[in-house]
Amino acid sequence: MKLLDKILLVSAIILAALVTVLTVFTALALRQFSLYTAERHARSVAETVKVGLTESMINGTIKKRQQFLVRMSGIPGVNEVRVARGPAVVNQFGPGLASEDAVHHDVKEVLATGREVFEVIETNGELVFHAVIPYVASDQGVPNCLQCHIVKAGTVLGTVTVDIPFTEVRNQGIVAVALVSLAVLVAALVALALLRRMMRPLSETARAVQEVTSQAVEGNFAGRVLRRSSDEVGDIAVNINHLMEFLQREVSTIRNRVGELMGFQIKEGGNQLVNTTELVESLVEASQFKQAIEEDQTKAEIYQRLADMLQKKYAVERFSIYEVASSKNRMTAMSIDGDANATCRYCDPQVMVDANFCRARRTGHEVNAFSFPGLCTMFRPGAEGDTHVCLPINQSGSAGAVVQILAAREDGDLASLLVPFVNVYLREAGPVLEAKRLMEHLRENSLRDPMTGLYNRRFLEDYVGALISSSQRRKSPFTVLMLDLDFFKQVNDTHGHEAGDKVIKTLADILVRSVRGSDFAVRYGGEEFLLVLTDTGMEPALKVAEKIRAEVEATKVPLPSGILQKTISIGVAEFPTDADTFWQVVKYADVALYKAKAGGRNRVVRFLPEMWDATGSY
Repeated sequence: MKLLDKILLVSAIILAALVTVLTVFTALALRQFSLYTAERHARSVAETVKVGLTESMINGTIKKRQQFLVRMSGIPGVNEVRVARGPAVVNQFGPGLASEDAVHHDVKEVLATGREVFEVIETNGELVFHAVIPYVASDQGVPNCLQCHIVKAGTVLGTVTVDIPFTEVRNQGIVAVALVSLAVLVAALVALALLRRMMRPLSETARAVQEVTSQAVEGNFAGRVLRRSSDEVGDIAVNINHLMEFLQREVSTIRNRVGELMGFQIKEGGNQLVNTTELVESLVEASQFKQAIEEDQTKAEIYQRLADMLQKKYAVERFSIYEVASSKNRMTAMSIDGDANATCRYCDPQVMVDANFCRARRTGHEVNAFSFPGLCTMFRPGAEGDTHVCLPINQSGSAGAVVQILAAREDGDLASLLVPFVNVYLREAGPVLEAKRLMEHLRENSLRDPMTGLYNRRFLEDYVGALISSSQRRKSPFTVLMLDLDFFKQVNDTHGHEAGDKVIKTLADILVRSVRGSDFAVRYGGEEFLLVLTDTGMEPALKVAEKIRAEVEATKVPLPSGILQKTISIGVAEFPTDADTFWQVVKYADVALYKAKAGGRNRVVRFLPEMWDATGSY
């Protein structure tokens, strides 16, 4: 089949499908709109009836309500309006008129449940939109229901039934759908005719476009299409040429900008698409690397990942990774050629005693002996002709670690090409290593709850500044979860404090298992706990909270007196969406926790602004 025939056939199928889809969606939309309009009309009539009956009760004219309902039934677009008394009204005022009995099953259902009923039914061969709306007692406004009815607010006093004619609406909708379908069909036929006329010159241009795009797939955007006419086909050729020019310019710009981001000077030539893709993939892999190391528990694991990256991804055989102990200004070998237990091998041992002897550590800048031989006097080559580059891992403005890569001088150019790619990983590792180091420092200062092993409030107060700075620097949110065991006092009162301690420890174990290494859990006080989920928005946080809630509910704590099961209530708030200060986010999470307690406990509640009024109360 020729290209022209293929295009016409495919176009005819697509247009036929389009006509069908538009017809179906138009019919559905008109039906939905009709139902919505009828519902709004029914609600308006019902609200008018409610107001009228309330005013009649207040003004003492309730006995004439039947006349009012008859007049309401005469409103254009309304077939009938009926009211039915609920049990509370019957008990207080008697059964009322015969027409006010709840004889229909839908009226009884609404009186029992308080839920509205909207449906389209057929009556005497005509379609009718049937609405049964509850009349719920309210204590709002003056006058209100409670002035006459001895009931509580929220009691279903009765129902208002409104029947609205729907046949004409349906008929008009069918006509509208038919007109839309006809218009779309005519437009489709006209489009096919025009397409056939345009296709012949376009097929010639298509071959040229095929050649140009084939070259573009290979990363060559220099090809151009000859303009064969001055009509739309000619415009296609012009636009293709503009597109090629745009791609040639923008792909080159993206490649250069990514190169600048990586500190890499990209040479012209080769497949531009492949080159750009490789650079972008490197950034993506570095981002994935960061996600992985954030979940590592110790700095040693991160340094091992860096060593694996050098060995497995970039085939670097000889390298050193040193960590700087800022308190003592000494360097420690974390990995030498992949060996975590090796000592200094390619540097003068003086750098281990005084880190300032290391040029990269002292300056915080790259030391590239590939380009400038002899730049670092502390370098000790492993073999004749060796050279090196030292790359600092900067943390808080200074080098917290140094990565040294060795290569033979004849391989120096190749090794230099790796430096920008390795630097991307080191930039990602810097803040994570800093966070891990801070965590270790805090652990050394006994910032953990002795019973559960979780962090305590002192840790939280000390870490807030770093947490906020990290979140703002990376423009990444975090969420705060406030958790409180339900009815925990009963555990101590019934089973004793030893049992209460066991429940607290069990909950702490669940929390630790439920969060990542980059998150932290705090025993906030007594049976109250706080979780901070870093780099986590509200939706993932709610899933974590629900997972914790479900696990706590399912956990059985064995006690000498038997098995104990508890539940937990959780409030969740997000920084900076809910507030731009940490302690306000904590307060909002506490407000949500209060709402969870008030709502029945054993649930997760997300903070909403309406939970907090202008006076700061809830």
